[in-house]
Amino acid sequence: MSELEDLSSLEFISFLFSVNLFRYFLVAGLFFLFYYVIFRQRWVLKKIQPKFPKRKDYLREIMYSLISMGIFALIAWIVIRTPFSQFTLRYESIELYGWTYWGFSIILMILLHDTYFYWTHRAIHHPKIFRKIHAIHHKSQNPSPWAAFAFHPIEGIITAAVIVPISLFIPFHTSSLIIFLFFMIVYNAYGHLGYELYPKNFPETIIGKWINTSISHNQHHEKFNGNYGLYFLFWDRWMGTLRTDYNSAFKLKK
Repeated sequence: MSELEDLSSLEFISFLFSVNLFRYFLVAGLFFLFYYVIFRQRWVLKKIQPKFPKRKDYLREIMYSLISMGIFALIAWIVIRTPFSQFTLRYESIELYGWTYWGFSIILMILLHDTYFYWTHRAIHHPKIFRKIHAIHHKSQNPSPWAAFAFHPIEGIITAAVIVPISLFIPFHTSSLIIFLFFMIVYNAYGHLGYELYPKNFPETIIGKWINTSISHNQHHEKFNGNYGLYFLFWDRWMGTLRTDYNSAFKLKK
């Protein structure tokens, strides 16, 4: 950690950008390798939308995601290395709160992020904002895992800014934040995978009723409305924005 503290601001931002790139290419790349390359023919009938995106779609998704990774690095630098850091609740020693809280803090981050994402996501679906900002992400009507962070730069700022309320309201250790960010990319890439990994009757189970799925988010990309959640379906169900054809779409899963 002391070595990182010795880095200049530019070096530190570059380091964070490199970490984000590694995380993105590792997770999205593995999903893409298995589902779009190695087992493409074997699993083709399981694809949510039968067609595959074109090469230009993959390149667009990667290009915008790279921009988003830079934005994530910049906002992380602001939270960690600028005077703003004195207002955050980051703590140095896990023993200060204990391992139980350490694990609980990750759950709190996920819950806060899900709420933040739902409401900001609905907001950028306002017609005027959608056309100028969110339409970039929805160019992936048939998304691939590369689309996980394919955002217009302004949407990238909105997305990455979740780190601000997390750092201000949740006491966190750096390691718990890293785990949360890794979970974020895994579930985001899964949401854009184009394949469903949960079993066929999952939405009808007690737990599955509240968990967001790849089919749910794929419907959002294809139909452009409804299913605004990220990790959970709490807000979609409470606010009446879960698509009425969601369960029936899941039953068609091969």
